[in-house]
Amino acid sequence: MFVDSDTVNEFRSEDGAIHVIERRCKLDIDAPRLLKKIAGVDYVYFVQKNSLNSRERTLHIEAHNETFSNRVIINEHCCYSVHPENEDWTCFEQSASLDIKSFFGFESTVEKIAMKQYTSNIKKGKEIIEYYLRQLEEEGITFVPRWTPPSLGPSSETASSSKSQAASSAIIVPDAALEGLSSEALSCPGGVSEPMVGTPDDKLDADYIKRYLGDLTPLQESCLIRLRQWLQETHKGKIPKDEHILRFLRARDFNIDKAREIMCQSLTWRKQHQVDYILDTWTPPQVLQDYYAGGWHHHDKDGRPLYVLRLGQMDTKGLVRALGEEALLRYVLSINEEGLRRCEENTKVFGRPISSWTCLVDLEGLNMRHLWRPGVKALLRIIEVVEANYPEMLGRLLILRAPRVFPVLWTLVSPFIDDNTRRKFLIYAGNDYQGPGGLLDYIDKEIIPDFLSGECMCEVPEGGLVPKSLYRTAEELENEDLKLWTETIYQSASVFKGAPHEILIQIVDASSVITWDFDVCKGDIVFNIYHSKRSPQPPKKDSLGAHSIASPGGNNVQLIDRAWQLGRDYSMVESPLICKEGESVQGSHVTRWPGFYILQWKFHSMPACAATNLPRVDDVLASLQVSSHKCKVMYYTEVIGSEDFRGSMTSLESSHSGFSQLSAATTSSSQSHSSSMISR
Repeated sequence: MFVDSDTVNEFRSEDGAIHVIERRCKLDIDAPRLLKKIAGVDYVYFVQKNSLNSRERTLHIEAHNETFSNRVIINEHCCYSVHPENEDWTCFEQSASLDIKSFFGFESTVEKIAMKQYTSNIKKGKEIIEYYLRQLEEEGITFVPRWTPPSLGPSSETASSSKSQAASSAIIVPDAALEGLSSEALSCPGGVSEPMVGTPDDKLDADYIKRYLGDLTPLQESCLIRLRQWLQETHKGKIPKDEHILRFLRARDFNIDKAREIMCQSLTWRKQHQVDYILDTWTPPQVLQDYYAGGWHHHDKDGRPLYVLRLGQMDTKGLVRALGEEALLRYVLSINEEGLRRCEENTKVFGRPISSWTCLVDLEGLNMRHLWRPGVKALLRIIEVVEANYPEMLGRLLILRAPRVFPVLWTLVSPFIDDNTRRKFLIYAGNDYQGPGGLLDYIDKEIIPDFLSGECMCEVPEGGLVPKSLYRTAEELENEDLKLWTETIYQSASVFKGAPHEILIQIVDASSVITWDFDVCKGDIVFNIYHSKRSPQPPKKDSLGAHSIASPGGNNVQLIDRAWQLGRDYSMVESPLICKEGESVQGSHVTRWPGFYILQWKFHSMPACAATNLPRVDDVLASLQVSSHKCKVMYYTEVIGSEDFRGSMTSLESSHSGFSQLSAATTSSSQSHSSSMISR
């Protein structure tokens, strides 16, 4: 990912036909964090030379690495030229070479990463070309005159020059008019992950706002920048894209403190349950594919993705009895994740920000069966989770053919729906949707589904009753529900004043690597690492005792005996690390001695005051049972054995955390010690 560049040399011929510019480019490589720390770099630098020859109608781009040039040699060359048989076509060639002499024992790993990056850049090339072509068309530029020598036509040169300026950000223009193309169009050869638009710390680029975010007041823009900066400081590595941060700000009327709190809770939730990977790793059960009467169907008149749900034809009781509440919840989450993807795709297609989707709900067939209490309970839970983690994702909800029983259902669910979301509901009884102000105001006639008297065949499943032979017992469903949401590598713990949480790691071989990844969900804590030659006594199981506290939202275990003395029975191997509420911390420690290592999370100060409108139930219960001096952490640890340390790609990736579907690469900083690497 291109970050920044400095011009090293620049040359222009007297007639303006040749323009050569050489830059030193700063790039952020999508490599495992631990690998970056071992290599001792956060960014890599390349030297890039762009040579535009308007007379020959060619653009050559050459690049080679400056970072690790004594260990790795990378050369890349790109060439744009006019097709020899058709002047209206542009030819593109790209080649690269990689020579790895040595790289800290990670030669094969670096080779795999380099090949992956190169392949993805090639795939992105066409998208970037199309993006800039659309940008030129939006500016009204569909043709750029060829370059002509000054002596042959000063007037045409002036016209060409003025249009060249407008096209300076393009990679390629129609009619092979490369003479009007500035070499500043490309930040790095072979393309970048996404079109990058400058976003300085104190102000966002106006074109970037218009293209990706929509209309923002100066105050709203300032709130977005401030919240993004806070996330960069506390969640190093990857943070959500601006579009997603903006959703949380809008959900809290641009109150930064409230938006920050709900966003941190959502990011922690996504990480704990691995929601980012749900589309790639989870396959909906066949029962859902056959009987869940919902699916995506084109887009509305505003370009929003359109989701059709035939709730009246769906056997909610049968689905809950056959699958359980958690499987239904997970399926709804996958729908929302797909909605995020489709919004991004439509933003590219329509050339304007599409940040939400439209839902069309057909209630024909709704009856008292749909008011079955466990089914309503599952619906309320789903609404609660979606409201908390996908704010401002629903652009419009069209409820059609609402029957007489609908007010009863609405009375049950409406209190759980945010006021901003409720304003987006449009409810039509009977056939009212066919009249003025109805469906045609929001959806093109050509895509109105056939079951609503439209012309478009809708491939959404028709639902129907779930066979009772597919029903499962309460015990089976309970076990399945538990399995669904315990498939996480993270554990939760509570930290109290005077009662730290500690975990024990036994190391047999010196030079092993202990890695950790944790989020401070509530309060401020101090993170310590200790070493002892002898094993602590197993924690006692007495509730609210000296060694173990059972609490809502996580466990609490103390391993260090109160009789132990620091320096005699155990020693500190790392300087204490103070972590603030909302921070995400990853790091590692290379062990010097075998024995027992204790990772400790200790209470630091009074927890920050909550900014939510209403306290959560689990917090209220917790405050009634234990002290209010309480912190929460969610953590994951792994030990990489000394024999597997070099070249272990799987182990390295395990310490690389992020929010893949929501995030874009950001800057990273580190705090290094003699025997460890800690990054925040």
